[in-house]
Amino acid sequence: MEAPKFPENEKERLAAIDEYNILDTLPEQEFDNITRLASEICHTPISLITILDPERNWFKSHHGIDFNESPRDISFCGHAILHPDQMMIVADTTKDKRFADNPNVVDYNVHFYAGVPLTTPDGFPLGTLCIMDFVPRQLEEGQVETLKALANQAVNLFELRKANLLLQKNQLELASRNEELEQFAMVVSHDLKSPLSNISALIDMLKKGYTDRFDEEGKEILKYLSKSSDKLKNLIDGILEYYRSTKILTEGKGRFTLRELIEPIVELVDVNEDCEIEFPDSNEQIYLNKTSFQQILMNLLGNCIKYNDKNNVIINIGFEEDDSYYFFSVEDNGPGIDKEHQKLIFELFNNLGKTDRFNNSGNGIGLSTVKKLVEGHGGTIQVNPEFDKGTLIEFSLKK
Repeated sequence: MEAPKFPENEKERLAAIDEYNILDTLPEQEFDNITRLASEICHTPISLITILDPERNWFKSHHGIDFNESPRDISFCGHAILHPDQMMIVADTTKDKRFADNPNVVDYNVHFYAGVPLTTPDGFPLGTLCIMDFVPRQLEEGQVETLKALANQAVNLFELRKANLLLQKNQLELASRNEELEQFAMVVSHDLKSPLSNISALIDMLKKGYTDRFDEEGKEILKYLSKSSDKLKNLIDGILEYYRSTKILTEGKGRFTLRELIEPIVELVDVNEDCEIEFPDSNEQIYLNKTSFQQILMNLLGNCIKYNDKNNVIINIGFEEDDSYYFFSVEDNGPGIDKEHQKLIFELFNNLGKTDRFNNSGNGIGLSTVKKLVEGHGGTIQVNPEFDKGTLIEFSLKK
């Protein structure tokens, strides 16, 4: 008997096996289907998908035997992987000096072997798809080609597994980085709010007690300081709100009527007599996350009012549903949004450089928070490009 040699690139081959994280995993139907088909097509009692580690010939799938590994130094597959681009066929093991006194031949009467190396796209043979029989025999050309095709399918399954593992790893890393970024933003924003509050308080003190001591230029500077302080406060609050939106998504859902959801928001956005908000015609009961929905609606209604150029602001809230989604729309009679800007308004910190009706510039956080919340509920949001009588924003929430 000749024990199989190790491939020259054994160290790299073993490293490749580790990347697939396949050794000692549970049976999987996809691999068992391959070995069953191999035995059926080639009319052999045994078929295996094997992986060779430093000491074992481990079977990811075994058809026709009730154990899942054997020593590598007596394996046929150890010889097969030495030629990763070739199929190894031993028509009669008793007449091959490598195997004539092999325990698999002497004790288990394996007299026929055929194995296709399971070679990765990088050229590393992980193991084989092999078949065995208790009598010497030959394979037909169609059986050979089918075995090769089934081996390719096994490699594809390995590659899919590797891709899924990489995806899971990347998702965990991304989640970790997002959490770190969220914590960083929260800490920075919180640490900025304390000194900013002191600055705002000092500015108020100057306004109340010392205004008459400033000339006109000083009063303008004081006014500018106050406005800048408010703008910075709004920016910090927006950042905190943006990152808090992730936590909002995890809050529980409940059943609410549309009016229960919408009326409190209308009161909060400080609607005056020059603003009219029309509710949906129906008062359906829907099941969703109340906090996140009201956060979405508050931002949208607030923008409809702040960026409206009409003396009388008119806003219409629409609602429809199907079996899978709730569909909402918020329509206003404002100046509208240029088509080339309709996607940009949902980008973080992008305010298009515009000021609202009170001559304040936005921080570009509100609508990006809305988009984050909507997508967190499996929905989409967009500006309707065909609407030309103001702005029509439509969004969906998955039921």
